[in-house]
Amino acid sequence: MFAAPAPGTARPLHLAHAMLLAAAAALFIGGLLSDLAYVRTYQVQWVNFAAWLIAGAMVFTGLALAWSLLEMLRARVRQVRTLFVALLLLAVFVLGLLDSFMHARDAWGSMPSGLLMTLATTALCLAAIWVGISARRPAGAA
Repeated sequence: MFAAPAPGTARPLHLAHAMLLAAAAALFIGGLLSDLAYVRTYQVQWVNFAAWLIAGAMVFTGLALAWSLLEMLRARVRQVRTLFVALLLLAVFVLGLLDSFMHARDAWGSMPSGLLMTLATTALCLAAIWVGISARRPAGAA
């Protein structure tokens, strides 16, 4: 039914792994939008929303990181792309944890560095997704 990938080609992410990454990215983007709303309105509740969204994103990022590490251990052939996705997710996890600590401060103390950390974390998460889904296709595949 499904053809095995040709030797030398990278496999795309497993569907469940991609869904974990997509959930983390959506929550990080929500946190970024909440931070931007705080910068525009100075309503403290926006920072609270961002803190909760980032905390939720960290749960999904941790699960995706664990999946990547297990994938690296399970793979018979070590692929650079698999290692790169795992390293990007590790960077997302560390930066996201620091971002969570930044958002645990009061609203005035968390800005503008909280906004910049959320922006960097979101960008790294999107980069991990991009690298993960951009597997090379076998020659002649549509």
